[in-house]
Amino acid sequence: MPNSKAEMDELESETLKPDFWNDSANSQTVLKKIKVLKNKVVSFEKVQGLYDDAITLAEMGIEAQDSELIPEAKEQADAFVESYERLRTETLLSGEYDINNAIVTIHPGAGGTESCDWVSMLLRMYGKWAEKRGFKFEILDILDGDEAGVKSVTFQVSGENAFGYFRSEKGIHRLVRISPFDSGGRRHTSFASCDVMPELDEATGIEINPEDLKIDTYRSGGAGGQHVNKTESAIRITHVPSNIVVQCQNERSQMQNRDRAMKMLQSKLFLKQREEHLEKLSGIRGETKDNAWGSQIRSYVFCPYTLVKDHRTDEETGNVPAVMDGAIDNFMNAYLIWMKKSEATN
Repeated sequence: MPNSKAEMDELESETLKPDFWNDSANSQTVLKKIKVLKNKVVSFEKVQGLYDDAITLAEMGIEAQDSELIPEAKEQADAFVESYERLRTETLLSGEYDINNAIVTIHPGAGGTESCDWVSMLLRMYGKWAEKRGFKFEILDILDGDEAGVKSVTFQVSGENAFGYFRSEKGIHRLVRISPFDSGGRRHTSFASCDVMPELDEATGIEINPEDLKIDTYRSGGAGGQHVNKTESAIRITHVPSNIVVQCQNERSQMQNRDRAMKMLQSKLFLKQREEHLEKLSGIRGETKDNAWGSQIRSYVFCPYTLVKDHRTDEETGNVPAVMDGAIDNFMNAYLIWMKKSEATN
């Protein structure tokens, strides 16, 4: 932590130089680094304070032989452990793009209406997780299922290290349950694919030829009020050479949706370009798998028993309702530790 403080002081002194604001891109990068370092220092000091309070309370109880202090001491110790674990996890978020916001797209796989419903369940789960973290959660584009659920959805989670956490969710998610859409009450298996990308700064160096773009407008298919649904404000942009498609319907105006979609396209093209030339970006995209049986990264079993298990890390829990309400930190943390160990052995 002394190193973080020293680096923060050095960067803050840089902001005082007369020519600091001449380079806008560099100044924004420096300010972003200062914010990250400040948060690290504050988090460390908070954990240190909780530790000191827990030790002091325990020593007071022992010295006074006062058993009534035990519940309070335990509560203080639990608060320290929770904060410590969160800080420990944050130290694992050292990837090039971990600090960035996350753009997430979910598609249903094998399973028809069941899989569309599964997409809506995952969407709710991630929304709940973001809410608990205090992160901003925005649906950028959504297409409702024919009978129920969601055919596809793209959303953005904005907050420090959002992408670093969401890296763990890239892959195929498998659901096993008694289908509410099956009159015979039979057990069904459904799949959904989750793709995760970091939101990149505009200064990616990617130049897009307008002639390479196919731009379509359409009416929003999701919630958004009368204005959104009655005007063709939604935008779909296809980059013909790469066949990359991005969509946005979240904003009120067509121009705003276009700007948002272009930024998403720039990010995707930038990463595609880097991925083709640099193997290190394999950690961003991850391996591509079929959206079906045998390729899942995590299974959510509602019946005949209750279990959520990550097949990469072996992290598991029987508390399925809590997981579906956004309690997925244990899976994210286990993934980050697993990735660190994998990187160390390679």
